[in-house]
Amino acid sequence: MAGDLAVVAGSGPYNGRIIAREDLTPTLATLRVALDTAPFPFKAGQYIAIGLELSRGLVQRPYSIASSARRLEDGYELYIRRVAGGVFTPSLFATGVGQRLLVRKPKGRFVLGVDDQRTHLFVATGCGLAPFLAMLRTLLDEGRRRRVVLLHGVSYVAELGYRSLLEDWERSGALPLRYLPTISRPGAPENAGWQGRTGRAEAQLPQVLDDFGLTPQGTVVYLCGNPEMIGTSRDLLVARGFTVDQVRSELYWPAATPRRGQ
Repeated sequence: MAGDLAVVAGSGPYNGRIIAREDLTPTLATLRVALDTAPFPFKAGQYIAIGLELSRGLVQRPYSIASSARRLEDGYELYIRRVAGGVFTPSLFATGVGQRLLVRKPKGRFVLGVDDQRTHLFVATGCGLAPFLAMLRTLLDEGRRRRVVLLHGVSYVAELGYRSLLEDWERSGALPLRYLPTISRPGAPENAGWQGRTGRAEAQLPQVLDDFGLTPQGTVVYLCGNPEMIGTSRDLLVARGFTVDQVRSELYWPAATPRRGQ
């Protein structure tokens, strides 16, 4: 197991382990993590911190849970990007199924409002999609139907994690969902053949509001991911009459600081 800093074999105050892993690209993966004891309950949208004992000591990072809050027996699904030169993720990516981890209790206030029947606009960049997966999966498991418009921005088509699942939900009507992926680098060779939306998520936001008739009178907005996207989107929404209470956000790393999870 060799990352930028090697995992110290057999060490650490561990209380859980990786039980499944799927690599989506060389830098994106989903992990499923389980506790040795009964799982901690959580609300859809919350995050957990996981930790590894590395040669420099115990290192921990927070990750939003992507799995349903009603399927605790399946463990916690995490959607993770490997950050080149990062302190934590290169070592995490060098591990596999069976790796022992420290798992902290879920935290966070970025959760769905109770019985909020307004249209929900979810805007995500990159792995900021994770809490929205948890919200949608939980709504599905609870049999609750809320109209959701999901705008997901990435650089490359291959980074559209969960695309097939979201398209299946939209097509089947399992959820009243409109899924809107957008690619910010349409001219890149990796995106050849892409015929969908192009541009950053925040650049697409005005058109999405207009296309789907999303007004302050009937919409609540959730933003998650890149802090620049969140700041720009919030300013645009406020200019259109949305109040602070109608725009909820989760920054994956504060502006001018290292990105979350690296």
